[in-house]
Amino acid sequence: MTVDAAPGAAPLALAAASEDDFEALLALRMTAMFESLQRLGRFDPQRARERLSRAFEPAHTRHILLAGEPVGFVVLLPMPAIHPDHLVLDHLYIAPQAQRQGVGSWVMAQVIDEADRLALPVSVTALKLSDANAFYLHHGFELQHESEWDLHYLRPALGLAHG
Repeated sequence: MTVDAAPGAAPLALAAASEDDFEALLALRMTAMFESLQRLGRFDPQRARERLSRAFEPAHTRHILLAGEPVGFVVLLPMPAIHPDHLVLDHLYIAPQAQRQGVGSWVMAQVIDEADRLALPVSVTALKLSDANAFYLHHGFELQHESEWDLHYLRPALGLAHG
């Protein structure tokens, strides 16, 4: 899928990931989260590796491409065992050099379109003190609760699926 972010903007696309992409995705995740984790005194490369490997599902992972170059990745998981009729935005990372250019908003529009097509709510967890919190609130997510290090959000189902 390729769509212009805005007239004259570089094309954005989502591309399938594979098992072989793990190290590149891990490096991108650590780069994208470094500043937020440092703010909390929680940057730990081993913890980052364990967190990503524990739930790495290439079938649900998409590279975010800007003008054909990878600038991030997104993972949207169906969670039938834990939350029937629920999607989890498990990861959304944009490389720092590609942030604040509309890339994240474009990806979020894809996530929201899919959730609305399926008439499913979407949950996401963001690190406290992360700039991502304002981003999720801006995109219609509502704070549900807090844990020691994270804020947990839900975007209600808005679609018109027929069952």
